[in-house]
Amino acid sequence: MAPVAWDVIVAGAGHNGLVTAAYLARAGRRVLVLERRELAGGCAVTEEIWPGYRVSTASYLTSLLQERVIADLELARHGYQVDAKDPAFFSPFPDGRYLFMWQDAGKTLAEAAKFSARDAETLPRYDAHLERLARVIEELLLVTPPAFPPRGLADAVEYLKLAARLRGLARNDITALVKIFTMSVSDYLDEWFESPELKVTLATDGVIGANGGPRSPGTAYILLHHCMGKVGGRRGLWGFVRGGMGAVSEAIASAARSYGAEIRTGAAIRRFLIRNGKIDGVVLDNGDELRARAVASNLDPKRTFLELTPAGELDPEFVRSIQQFRCQGTSTKINFALSALPEFACLPGAPAPQHRATMHICPSIDYVEQAWDDAKYGRPSARPLLELTSPTQYDATLAPPGRHLLGVFLQYSPYHLRNGTWDEQREPFARAVIDLIEEYCPGFRGLILEMQVLTPLDLERRFGLTGGNIFHGEMSLEQMFVMRPVAGWARYRTPVRGLYLCGSGAHPGGGVMGAAGYNCAREMLKDSV
Repeated sequence: MAPVAWDVIVAGAGHNGLVTAAYLARAGRRVLVLERRELAGGCAVTEEIWPGYRVSTASYLTSLLQERVIADLELARHGYQVDAKDPAFFSPFPDGRYLFMWQDAGKTLAEAAKFSARDAETLPRYDAHLERLARVIEELLLVTPPAFPPRGLADAVEYLKLAARLRGLARNDITALVKIFTMSVSDYLDEWFESPELKVTLATDGVIGANGGPRSPGTAYILLHHCMGKVGGRRGLWGFVRGGMGAVSEAIASAARSYGAEIRTGAAIRRFLIRNGKIDGVVLDNGDELRARAVASNLDPKRTFLELTPAGELDPEFVRSIQQFRCQGTSTKINFALSALPEFACLPGAPAPQHRATMHICPSIDYVEQAWDDAKYGRPSARPLLELTSPTQYDATLAPPGRHLLGVFLQYSPYHLRNGTWDEQREPFARAVIDLIEEYCPGFRGLILEMQVLTPLDLERRFGLTGGNIFHGEMSLEQMFVMRPVAGWARYRTPVRGLYLCGSGAHPGGGVMGAAGYNCAREMLKDSV
């Protein structure tokens, strides 16, 4: 039998896996990261898919990456640099009006006042309210969930510690926490605002990546989740990474290597090696066996337990619970190379401030709900919600001189189609999206030089996301915190001794956060891995 060569093998070089590897290597462990694709980074990658164009093919903005991770791993020293979006949002409307949201609060209030003087007065209170809630929830991101259900005195103490974190909250804030975890984003915003235009602009953060519409319960939490990040120390800001999203992963990988970790790409894992109920390493697709004392899986729960863990090694009840873990995606990403920036009919000119913002095409809550209605019955949305971003407005080196990148992240495109397949529907759906953009930006079609369409099926094939779910699983209340991925197994450990879960399928869920990777590494070190 070959000797144990590694203390830890990390399965998958997504950003969370790289974070886990970096912290373990920093603690002196011998760490090997294995990645199926030809480059590290998972969904946080920059790829030259056309000559001279470096595209953030999947994830495209940053905010949620934990400040502790950035500081501990000295990511700035390894090349991590972010430009905060300003303006933050631009929403054009069919009647020719438009709404900007800026970093400057005064400018944003003036924009809101165009639609409702009352909403302009309310917006600062709303922002302060979300700030208070975000501070509370943010404290839980780097916490290991307590055992559920609790099994003894030690577990009860963990719940008391959790309750102590809420002690400083006012009664109204506790009520607000319950509401934001259970309400739809539409109902939640209705309690604050009257302007349909402001409400739909804010509501987009509640449905991005979600398997639900703005009137679906639980989407209010997705809104809060997107408000918890920071850029440059300012909460709620999102930004573009210099060099594209791959620069995030490259910085973490560089830190991991500086501590001694090895990262191998083009190294697909066929299955985990398990002996007597304990992990013993992995078997690669080429048949090589690599032994390790522990394995941290950055793959989603279904791939981890239903594909790589040999049949018979897991309790049937646990297997059933993983099979029931919901992870159907509803998002498509379209990447364009353009000869020039599109001009909006409601605000001509290019380049202009709107091109530096996240540009929304979704004129009302009813519009977004109708888009969801299509998807929940297995149809690609006839008129989807579109979120457009142009990273070349912040980093011109991503495209050849005079050329531009435009990313379109859209809801909704269900993984399971009632009629046909995504291989059949991909191009017709993309053409419909182009037609929709053309309504707001006449002449857009003539600017397109190149196009890449990544449906949920493509996201699954390319990035290993089961069901094309960008969060490794739905982020609904019953699949969060002590229930992520399933009750009884939310503490990063798994039923196989020495096998850990370090990806977004563990607490606190999806987004380029690094929190799950950080938490998993901490628990592994507690276990003396």
